[in-house]
Amino acid sequence: MDILRYVAFSVDPAGGNPAGVVLDASGMDEATMGAVAAEVGYSETAFATPRPDGTLDVRYFSPKAEVSFCGHATIATAVAHADRHGVGDLLLHTMAGPVPVTTSTRPDGSLVATLVSVEPRTAEITDSDLAELLDALRWSATDLAPALPPRAAYAGAWHPVIASADRARLADLDYDMPALGALMARRDWATVALVHRETDTVFHARNPFPPGGVVEDPATGAAAAALGGYLRDLGLVDPPAVLTIHQGVDMGRPSLLTVGIPADQTGGIEVTGTAVPIA
Repeated sequence: MDILRYVAFSVDPAGGNPAGVVLDASGMDEATMGAVAAEVGYSETAFATPRPDGTLDVRYFSPKAEVSFCGHATIATAVAHADRHGVGDLLLHTMAGPVPVTTSTRPDGSLVATLVSVEPRTAEITDSDLAELLDALRWSATDLAPALPPRAAYAGAWHPVIASADRARLADLDYDMPALGALMARRDWATVALVHRETDTVFHARNPFPPGGVVEDPATGAAAAALGGYLRDLGLVDPPAVLTIHQGVDMGRPSLLTVGIPADQTGGIEVTGTAVPIA
């Protein structure tokens, strides 16, 4: 088995979000994939199985469980595939649905990938769930940005979007991991998308990930896509629009995610980022 290690959403292996990538997982069963992901220890490892038509079946495992979709591991998989087979278009068949990815080479020689998520959607968060969520985060209602109401957002996996009115509140992350993990497991939330809106199109983000056994994700492509869908659904952005998301800064792994929101209200959300191998 060839287990590759890539950092997504950074050109520096010391930044971004590490992901394990297995480009040919043919014959591997679920238990083996879970064991490999636990041994690799990153927030996710992607296991790709080539189809005869050149597309890939992809499954994603955290150290603790399988997840339906993972953005940073998708970017890492696409770039790893491009490293070996050349840049171009690639179709991934995920548990969440088909995800097209395009890879290209930038003038500086770095490889970049753009994924298009499945169709996003949003849902209300009940008052009781919001109260429990804020209590686990050790936040209060006064910490929230009134212009960005709490919602659960989906673009392959569910993420509650919780917006802070103040960047300093976002920088101070000290949550109750068991309590938050229990709530997220009951609601099938993948990560919590904690965000602060600096300008109309620039966001700062942090993503607790207790269901995966990870305190925090340095870059979360699935949550970035969900945020783009949330903003479009609630009329909080004027599409077509391009967002810049800074994540991982507060944990010392700076990451840069670019989110494209098309005007089509039913179209998927584009997430773009670089990836580089970890030596």
